[in-house]
Amino acid sequence: MKITKLATTLLAASILTISTATVFAQSAQEQGLAISQESIARDNGWVDMLASMTMVLRNKQGQESIREIRMKTLEVAGDGDKSLSIFDKPRDVKGTAFLSFSHNVGADDQWLYLPALKRVKRIASRNKSGPFMGSEFSFEDLASFEIEKYQYKFIEEQPCDLGECFVVEQYPTDKYSGYTRRLVWIDKAEYRMIKVEFYDRKNSLLKTLTSHDYKQYNGKFWRPSLMKMVNHQNQKSTDLKWENYRFGNGLSAADFNKNTLKRAR
Repeated sequence: MKITKLATTLLAASILTISTATVFAQSAQEQGLAISQESIARDNGWVDMLASMTMVLRNKQGQESIREIRMKTLEVAGDGDKSLSIFDKPRDVKGTAFLSFSHNVGADDQWLYLPALKRVKRIASRNKSGPFMGSEFSFEDLASFEIEKYQYKFIEEQPCDLGECFVVEQYPTDKYSGYTRRLVWIDKAEYRMIKVEFYDRKNSLLKTLTSHDYKQYNGKFWRPSLMKMVNHQNQKSTDLKWENYRFGNGLSAADFNKNTLKRAR
């Protein structure tokens, strides 16, 4: 009788332990999702954006090459953003244009116009982990962040450059993603993305993205003045320096048309 009672007690304790662990795991997932949702919710409503960007590519030896780019972005209700990047300098890439239609469900649509070839090249989903124009940003990195593209897990709270940050793990749902996971630092005050660590398909640290010198526009929207992507495996890096953010410019879907990509100005 004592053995039976002991076995029952141990079984109950075991079930309680499993149940507690399951609840904790669900709670971490729900919290990670909620933090990520809040980050997006706080940035809704900007409608459209124009900006100037300087891209600084730096090789392993520290040698730099610089590109000047104009950016247009359109917020799309119920779907991902549309964006158009037009290269102005240097001469060998002038006229190159990149068009991206992000989607919250399914593969993103992306096209690259290369003036030297005089043709528009569609970026296949299986190739989106490749480098964008020789930079340390991949085509995947250039799509807008959409909640449905990841699963989530809250890890912890940590001190960061902007006070206290939530640390959330994000797992891509797309089988063609170049990453097994992203570790993201989001500040608790304004829910801005401060740092992202990218882990490759072997789950090794591949890159780190940090965002600096945030400024607020229109009393609501926070944007960084500098984004730094460092590749830990090839020792290369790419800086994006942002200027002249302008919101509410009257852009429409007609300004983001792949059929006019060759004539993008």
